[in-house]
Amino acid sequence: MEQRSVAVETVFEPVSPPTTFEETVERLGKAIRLGLLGPGSQLPPERELAGQLGISRSTLRQAILTLVQSGHLISLRGRAGGTFVADEPPLASADVAAPSAAAMRAILDYRVAIETGAAMLAAERARARDLAQMQSCVDKMAAAQRFTAYRRADMRFHVALAEAARSPRLVAAMTEVQADMSQLISLIAHPEAVLTRSNAQHARLVAALERGDATRAVKVAREHLAGTEHILVGLMPFSQAEAPRRKG
Repeated sequence: MEQRSVAVETVFEPVSPPTTFEETVERLGKAIRLGLLGPGSQLPPERELAGQLGISRSTLRQAILTLVQSGHLISLRGRAGGTFVADEPPLASADVAAPSAAAMRAILDYRVAIETGAAMLAAERARARDLAQMQSCVDKMAAAQRFTAYRRADMRFHVALAEAARSPRLVAAMTEVQADMSQLISLIAHPEAVLTRSNAQHARLVAALERGDATRAVKVAREHLAGTEHILVGLMPFSQAEAPRRKG
């Protein structure tokens, strides 16, 4: 069996009562949107998955049905049947309203703290397989013909950065940040020039990590995040008075 990454392992940790159904839906839905459970991948058998999550099989069935109805999963019957991630699951929840300026600012500030910290530690701790994973994501983004494919590789890149930092708590925080960012990004257009520039920054970050240059890695990460902030502020459906601005 293929060894799971730290990020994927967290998907299958036991959930907490009394909201086992809701947390299971959130846990699996978020993992699918972030690409931790990739399109076409099969979930473990019902008995095994229920045991891993520490929930009843009836609760698991309800959660899976919810995710099938939302377009995240598909269930197939027969000898080759099972529960699979949809080929094109939704990247963000439907009908999401634009956040307030304060809410958006809070998400972006939290992202700066998590991503720059991850970049610093990854420069010190990244292993060859971490760098290979990140470079693979860069290559997938470069080859992507549609934004959904680009965004899935983009999310996986940032989670891989946290994994390279060798900190499970950072991985958990990064998955939270990327889920929040997907909701924001779903509200704007995705110009090709912006995506190309963003991926070039990804590539420069990988190069800095390969050299073990923490100062450069943090600088590139911060530039990348600032660029995303500018695009969001420019394209988000805020009024001019509401647009979140950073002081200084």
